[in-house]
Amino acid sequence: MNTKVIAEIGINHNGDINIAKKLISLSAIAGCQYVKVQKRNPDVCVPEHQKSKPKSTPWGDMTYLEYKHKIEFSKEQMKELFEYSNSLGINFFASVWDKDSVDVMKDITNIGKIPSALITDLDLCKYARDNFDLLIISTGMSTEEEIDRAIKIGKPDLIFHTNATYPCPVNELNMNYIDWLKRKHPTKEIGYSGHEYGLVSTFAAMSIGAAWIERHVTLNHNMWGSDHLSSLEPAGLFKLVKGIRDIEKAFLQKIGPRYVMQGEVAKREALRK
Repeated sequence: MNTKVIAEIGINHNGDINIAKKLISLSAIAGCQYVKVQKRNPDVCVPEHQKSKPKSTPWGDMTYLEYKHKIEFSKEQMKELFEYSNSLGINFFASVWDKDSVDVMKDITNIGKIPSALITDLDLCKYARDNFDLLIISTGMSTEEEIDRAIKIGKPDLIFHTNATYPCPVNELNMNYIDWLKRKHPTKEIGYSGHEYGLVSTFAAMSIGAAWIERHVTLNHNMWGSDHLSSLEPAGLFKLVKGIRDIEKAFLQKIGPRYVMQGEVAKREALRK
């Protein structure tokens, strides 16, 4: 096993580049290999009927469109975050929500992700495929037919099983879908992106073949924003990575007949007649 771990910052930075850097630093110290944010052009992504809706925020009352612009990083800020991540030895990339965002991120990183909400946008899937060396898709909120079309057109390298409910009840995680994806797409890498409380089911994903693990991270569950409650706080992120590495160690031995482990020798000599 060589499980890769993505710390999903998403929009938990609340538009503050210093918070984003703290979360990147946390992710690197915890041992994650990748850290991810989201990139949008709000003028394109926000539906017309929502643009003028009032939104109460920590920065005052504004329209929903103004709020989405408020928490969005510019290309220069994305470059700054990429360089900061690189200095810490962690790979930085983004979920891209539109072609404009692909154009921004392709000049910064060779990794891109199509979020669950956008895998039915086949033009975006193809455009992202043409512009990133490593393309990832998530399958939440999608039917099998929608996923099949996204895979056919987007040709992703990595497919994430996820449930798009935040947080997701454990009885709706459908973890067996990981095995289904592995059987159906044997040439693809399969991962698990968890939005549930706790870590147990995320660890279980490894045992059925998830080679990549992604979890949202936050500095504090009580911060303002939609995703903080279903994210891992710093202690939880450390527990996640340590647990993943411990599980990998527990599977170091190849399948085969049992033999006496080194630590058992003394006990065998003391207890066996």
